[in-house]
Amino acid sequence: MNEDVFNTSIRKFLKTLGVTGQREIEKAVRQAIADGKLKGNETLSAEAVITIGTLQFRHEVSDKIDLG
Repeated sequence: MNEDVFNTSIRKFLKTLGVTGQREIEKAVRQAIADGKLKGNETLSAEAVITIGTLQFRHEVSDKIDLG
């Protein structure tokens, strides 16, 4: 295994996950505020799951997103 290729590939995946995930969360929150489902001052529970089926790998992260 080429460690440099492996590490670069993981970083690329995580960067894509972070950028697209943030964009989609922002879009969903703005839409919920526009629809009156949120006021804009809530704290939201969030969970992310990464899976790699071939490895039967599953990693979960839970945290809060504060809207202010």
